[in-house]
Amino acid sequence: MGLRPNKSGFFSKGAVFVTSIIQITLKGIFRDRVFQGIMALAVLFLFIPSAASLSMRQVVETSITLSLSLISFILLLLSVFLGATSLWKDMERRYTFSVISLPVSRSSYLLGRFFGLALFLVITAAVLAVAALLAIKFAVLMYPPDRPVLWGALVLALLFATLKYILLVGVALLLSTVSTSFFLPIFGTICAFLASGITQQVYEYVHMPASANAVSPFLKSAATVLYYLLPNLAGFDLNVNAIYGIQPNPNGLMITLGYFLAYTSILLGAAALLFDRREMQ
Repeated sequence: MGLRPNKSGFFSKGAVFVTSIIQITLKGIFRDRVFQGIMALAVLFLFIPSAASLSMRQVVETSITLSLSLISFILLLLSVFLGATSLWKDMERRYTFSVISLPVSRSSYLLGRFFGLALFLVITAAVLAVAALLAIKFAVLMYPPDRPVLWGALVLALLFATLKYILLVGVALLLSTVSTSFFLPIFGTICAFLASGITQQVYEYVHMPASANAVSPFLKSAATVLYYLLPNLAGFDLNVNAIYGIQPNPNGLMITLGYFLAYTSILLGAAALLFDRREMQ
């Protein structure tokens, strides 16, 4: 009888390799000066209660708004710059060439990079969330609000904001697999992020009965294709719920979570396929 390949051993070897890439990714990020410079912005949390007090009547609401905006800004910078330059740096340093020569798939390397970046965003968001919650709690104690703060809605807003930027990392990695420089991944990811905020409004406008004569069929078809092609990140924005104490819709949260899993899986699948076919020079 011939020997059969040990599939369990292959998959366990791949899992160990992915775990190693995750650890290497985290170590590299913490040593990166870009990360250190971006995280220096976290010191602004100390000034949020003082800045919010200038609003006079809505101090707590302003504190929540400023805290969520600062966290989103920091996560956006990290997801764009780290996600878009991770593969490019490895190729420039020729680290990728030594890795792909090992008896493991390129997909394992790519998945290790993604999960390493995703884990880093989760850790960063958790640290920033603690700072934000402390700043908001201080504002609540100093200026008791008219309506109670829904801390659960605030935590959900932070959680879904983190998922949004993890999805954006997937976009950056997909663009990195087809680019030989970091310009396309960085600016392409920024453009995708900006476009994701208006795709829903554009789609609804071109399909309104009132715009049937004003919009050409070609433009309507193009808007429909872009609507389904580009990520729709509007559903991840729960800032209004956190600021004004509105309970999120559980069904909407489940749909958004399912969209995150499906879209991220598609991004990673396409990135792995392109990366496997890419010629390394």
